[in-house]
Amino acid sequence: MGLIKFLFWFFFIFYLIKIIGRLLAPFLLKRFASKMQDRFQGQFNQQYQNSQNQPQQEGKVTIEKTKSSTKTKSENVGEYVDFEEVDE
Repeated sequence: MGLIKFLFWFFFIFYLIKIIGRLLAPFLLKRFASKMQDRFQGQFNQQYQNSQNQPQQEGKVTIEKTKSSTKTKSENVGEYVDFEEVDE
């Protein structure tokens, strides 16, 4: 009797979550898309305003670094050891 009761509640909760998910999924996806659109719009506006504040000569190319690289190459990495595959 305990196994039947467990299976009933398991499938009941499973289908309840499935139904609620189908009802909430469109709302959550629309909200996510709206937030991403706002974020991209904000980035575009920021870049557009920066380009308007600093007019450049036609044909002039500038490169702006956004992040400084903190990785350093270590000279003490060891030496290369050649190896052969051994058939067993």
